[in-house]
Amino acid sequence: MKSKLFTPTQVGAIEVANRIVMAPLTRNRAPDAIPTPTMAEYYTQRADPVTGAGLIITEATAITATAQGYADVPGLYGSDQLDGWKRVTQSVHDAGGKIVCQLWHVGRVSHTALQPNNEPPVAPSAIRAHTKTYLIDEQGKGSFAPTSEPRALHRQEIPTIVHEFAAAARNAVQSCGFDGVEIHGANGYLLDQFLKTGANHRQDDYGGGIENRARLMLEVTRAVADAVGHGRVGIRLSPVTPANDIVDEDPQPLFDYLIRQLAPLGLAYIHVIEGATGGPREVDGRPFDYAALQSAYREAGGRGAWMVNNGYDATLANEALDSGKADLVAFGKSFISNPDLAERLRRGGPYAEVDKATMYGGGAHGYTDYPTLAATS
Repeated sequence: MKSKLFTPTQVGAIEVANRIVMAPLTRNRAPDAIPTPTMAEYYTQRADPVTGAGLIITEATAITATAQGYADVPGLYGSDQLDGWKRVTQSVHDAGGKIVCQLWHVGRVSHTALQPNNEPPVAPSAIRAHTKTYLIDEQGKGSFAPTSEPRALHRQEIPTIVHEFAAAARNAVQSCGFDGVEIHGANGYLLDQFLKTGANHRQDDYGGGIENRARLMLEVTRAVADAVGHGRVGIRLSPVTPANDIVDEDPQPLFDYLIRQLAPLGLAYIHVIEGATGGPREVDGRPFDYAALQSAYREAGGRGAWMVNNGYDATLANEALDSGKADLVAFGKSFISNPDLAERLRRGGPYAEVDKATMYGGGAHGYTDYPTLAATS
């Protein structure tokens, strides 16, 4: 029987050649937040509809200068940035691929050195994230550093955040030619910070109960969908990941509520990180029922593709697709070192190992020089 992994499907308004998704992967290779020709080559290498991803999700991309949290990550708010992304999307499309841009606001996961005028980063509450960000010094050397103390967003500033997400989505689709966008609502960044009790201690209508904490994520999602079309919008969620010092005291009812509110919006897909991002699929002390979450979405009328992520191999991916647990499967680090990952999954390997020393920052080495099976045969 033919594996579903290699069959085409419809993802909202986007038709994809297979169900293998390249997950967003921060690589810190966009000086001045401008996508480079080397980035276009990197994504194009993974865009072949037979040997590569049916859908590529770009690295997280800052919606404004204040949304930046790491050195040399791309943006979507300046003309040079948009021109750079145009080269990427054109090259990917010429190769037959489909690509969406992940919209990012890091919130408190940032450093004053990365913020305009060295201001503190913003957050739902003035609670520092006990995590690190990536900085590059004047000599061009990269290193990880503790994040800075944030300030709490004023109530009157929050509508601007919503507007910035929508504007970035329009830039992505209408100016840069992306097939769609993914809202980054996961991994302890701004929208996830508002959602979860560990980072949100607000006393206004964006804090407190579940409905209030989910308000910003839902407002952003509606605004982005209105800006570019609901069938071109996905959203990434991570119910229990501890990434970037994030936690919620009771995630199951929180995400069941959120997913039921997302269901009627007609989104292209829901992208769920199961367990700890890049870590174990089960997080100690943080049980979560992902099947119940998917059921809640379907029961509430959600028809978008269900994308699963975290630690999937060919066997797990096929099991998820055959059981109806998933419509799409996202693969992360394996796409770094295997640009022809679909072909390798089809053959059962071999798989090249990632050079961890070149994952963040640098040039072509460890970025565009991983060979395909065809090149090594």
